[in-house]
Amino acid sequence: MTQPPADAQPEVDQDVKQDSLVTVVVALVANGLLAIAKTAAAALTGSAAMVAEAAHSWSDTGNEVFLLVAERRGSKPRDASHPRGYGRATYTWSLVAAFGLFSAGAVVSVWHGLTELTAEAGEESFTVNYVVLGIAFLLEGTSFLQATRQVRGAAGRIGLHPLRYVSRTSDPTLRAVFLEDFSALLGILLAGTGIGLHQLTGDPVWDAVGSIAVGVLLGVVAVFLMRRNMEYLVGAGTSPELQDRVLTLLLGHTEVQRVTYLHLEYVGPRRLFVVAAVDLVGDDTEDHLAVRLRRVENDTEKDDLIEDAVLTLSQPDDADLVPAGTR
Repeated sequence: MTQPPADAQPEVDQDVKQDSLVTVVVALVANGLLAIAKTAAAALTGSAAMVAEAAHSWSDTGNEVFLLVAERRGSKPRDASHPRGYGRATYTWSLVAAFGLFSAGAVVSVWHGLTELTAEAGEESFTVNYVVLGIAFLLEGTSFLQATRQVRGAAGRIGLHPLRYVSRTSDPTLRAVFLEDFSALLGILLAGTGIGLHQLTGDPVWDAVGSIAVGVLLGVVAVFLMRRNMEYLVGAGTSPELQDRVLTLLLGHTEVQRVTYLHLEYVGPRRLFVVAAVDLVGDDTEDHLAVRLRRVENDTEKDDLIEDAVLTLSQPDDADLVPAGTR
């Protein structure tokens, strides 16, 4: 059983949000322009692979719109009706994007490719397809470089390989844009290969196979993204490194003598709900303990990573929790 993805430690929240917004906007503009160009090329040439690429770009464009909604809805500050914030809305809208748009692109591409397997060959302008695919590769490459820059920066701050970070990060927007751009570049190569083999052999089946290959690629990406978003919606586990970070934060408070229980749960990208049992320094009356406990909660929530903290008192016989590095 694979470990649920989790950030090893928080990024600088404001910088990451700004980078994510720029990454989504760059991808939205690139995919919107490409969707129009590929649709025109598909209409002019009748290429099944180009139809698949047009469906791919339209699905990506719609996906960016949903991701912008996800960023906006998920960044709303917490209130009385949502004491742990609106961060889970990011996963909900990202799940909708992955299911509705990636899957729609996959279904259209595979279905069109299958129908074209038995269709009669017609005249096709290969030059138009190559020009559009070449431009698409440049634009998608630009968007992918922006996503890669953000991934490398965030991964470098916590010492993870960029691909491992993409799998484990609690930021669904960054994961979706990175994989979307990567699959777009790979899809262009698959479509170009199908069109090229059609031209070389004179057999339009290769064009249809290219369309099917693009659809299968989209389906794989869709399933991966849906699984990741579902994990966070139902309560993804956190990494040992993140557990140690929060434990160290609690033990570093002047009022906390020991921690005997710790539960972490993602309630949004880079946002945690913390439940802990602690033993406070010294002896005090019950009413004073309640006040001190609330003060520790408030101080803990000042950390950029923590959305809400609920602390209770430890039992005398409970075993202490210590960070892994001090065992």
